[in-house]
Amino acid sequence: MAIENTSAERIEQIVRSQKEFFRSGATLSYEFRREKLERLAKALRECREPLCKALWIDLHKSEQEAVLTELSIVEGEIKNHLRHLKRWMRPEKHSTPLKMMPSRSRVISEPLGTALIIAPWNYPVQLLLNPLVGAISAGCTAVLKPSPYVPTVSKVLEQLVRETFDEHYVAVVQGNRDVNTLLLEQRYDMIFFTGSPSLGRIVMSAAAKNLTPVVLELGGKSPCVVDREADVRMAARRIAWGKTLNAGQTCIAPDYVLIHSSLQDQFISAFRREIKALHGEDVLQSPHFVRMVSDSAFDRVAAYLKCGRVVSGGRLVRDERFIEPTLLADVDPASPVMQEEIFGPVLPMIPFDERQQAIDFITSREKPLALYYFGAKQGAEQVLRHTSAGGSCINDTIMHIANENIPFGGVGQSGMGSYHGRGSFDAFSHRRSVVITPTWIDLPFRYMPYKLFGLVKKIL
Repeated sequence: MAIENTSAERIEQIVRSQKEFFRSGATLSYEFRREKLERLAKALRECREPLCKALWIDLHKSEQEAVLTELSIVEGEIKNHLRHLKRWMRPEKHSTPLKMMPSRSRVISEPLGTALIIAPWNYPVQLLLNPLVGAISAGCTAVLKPSPYVPTVSKVLEQLVRETFDEHYVAVVQGNRDVNTLLLEQRYDMIFFTGSPSLGRIVMSAAAKNLTPVVLELGGKSPCVVDREADVRMAARRIAWGKTLNAGQTCIAPDYVLIHSSLQDQFISAFRREIKALHGEDVLQSPHFVRMVSDSAFDRVAAYLKCGRVVSGGRLVRDERFIEPTLLADVDPASPVMQEEIFGPVLPMIPFDERQQAIDFITSREKPLALYYFGAKQGAEQVLRHTSAGGSCINDTIMHIANENIPFGGVGQSGMGSYHGRGSFDAFSHRRSVVITPTWIDLPFRYMPYKLFGLVKKIL
């Protein structure tokens, strides 16, 4: 199935109509936002089967994985917003210093306006619709751009949006990177982008021309530290799960393992066992193992197998874009597999003898989107204190993204801004400070010629 590029004229028309609709004030009320959130939830329920089928066609993603990693996360986000939206919309009271009495201070959340949301292919439902929940909740209009690399999913999403919302409120634009260029030539009030750091730079450069605020959810090489005190079996199980979820095509997938040298052989054996427990004797036949998204992605990730000694996995079937979960030992830290985000089911190991070595290795590189630590509390606290990452799990992987009550986002090279829950509402809002001053009294101290200035100095 081929995706047809949306024309420049069509894009201009959509953006123009959305700006006009936003200026009408129709999106501002609580009732409007709640009704649209409920409508999106209903559409998701009704479209569950077509979306799951499309995810299987494009990515070989099983229904179970589709529900767990895509649909349920969006549904949970909507429920969270419906539960708290009225409270988030209320003006917040803030204290006012004595020098400003009898004024009162408030902060109100106002929608930024028309938002552009660009989603990647790896979690095409979650990463398009989750930001949309925030845009609706905040009172924005939204132009949505799904990925052309998952054409079946993108067409189903377009149909879902078209049947659920008016185009002047939420619209889908389709196409390749040329369409991205056309989209970024328009002026928005906010851009939300999920993708690679290289494309993030292009988005940020385009946004800078109009001083448009951005949220960039990027990627990076997310490390797993398996320390001396780790439960090796549990670490192997949770790392194997996190790495083979979506065949490693996850922005927060474990990218490499820093493992205490005394545990390396034990970890290799445990990893092999856990891959079999997750996917059976023949991973190729597993209904729960996703394929690489394209031939070029297959070729890029398959080439990483030359960067170390294969100690588990290693099977390649190019016709099916299948790469068996592969563990690499004897990896040179300067090799390509340790320089680029892998985005596939290949996992290199780097041994260390002292925890500080692992910390130094992490901090010598760009800040990752996620950092995972397996070990005791004291070691976890040391690693968290002396490193920086977008988010972290202790004795687990991936799961911090599943909690809609905590923010998700990157730092440094792995992104800027965050969302989920209240964070999504805030991402698409401007927090506007308001000082309310009564007219029944007008103290003279602030006016020229500054009478009683000595007294005023004492108050200040």
